[in-house]
Amino acid sequence: MAKEIPDLVAQERAGTGKGAARAARRAGMVPGVVYGGDVDPVAIQIPFNELLKKLKAGQFKSTLWNLKVEGHDDVRVICRDVQRDVVKDLPTHLDLMRLRRTSKINLFIPVEFINEDQAPGIKKGGMLNVTRPEVELVVTAGDIPEKLVVDMAGLNIGDVVTISSIELPKGTKPTIDRDFVIANIASPGGLSSSDDEEGEGEEGEAVEAAAEE
Repeated sequence: MAKEIPDLVAQERAGTGKGAARAARRAGMVPGVVYGGDVDPVAIQIPFNELLKKLKAGQFKSTLWNLKVEGHDDVRVICRDVQRDVVKDLPTHLDLMRLRRTSKINLFIPVEFINEDQAPGIKKGGMLNVTRPEVELVVTAGDIPEKLVVDMAGLNIGDVVTISSIELPKGTKPTIDRDFVIANIASPGGLSSSDDEEGEGEEGEAVEAAAEE
């Protein structure tokens, strides 16, 4: 399933240069520019409070946005830079780049774990230890996966989930060119080796695998 692309609503900004940018800030806006896509750049401005809210939500620069500017066609963009005040650390300017549907970009995709109640290791008291709650993938702008799914059914204490054990959506690939760890089922702290020797042995392998990462 393609991930729903969130809207980023902006206004076209009259004028360019430092004077126009200062005027936008005085009006409670953050000035910016949209470039790329083989068309002329467009000066924009976004309400300060709206932009700050999106920045605080996280992953602003790794999110594909549907930019809506009155008088212009909607366009997919990704943020290439957010300039901030050196003292207050508040946004003062942003640069957005247009993308085609076929453009390849790097985005962090969340990982969802399902069927936890069907994992023998969890039933024995093991704990799911998530190393990477999201994975950076190279994706196509027009077909972004909503999430990666890890099926925990059958997993025991010490079992390790790596990127190769996840079925990746067609047309995507990890930015890291090796088989890295996503999660493992760790042994509970109160479990002794006599209680679950096999689990402890597997746990050692999991720790070793994680250390190699």
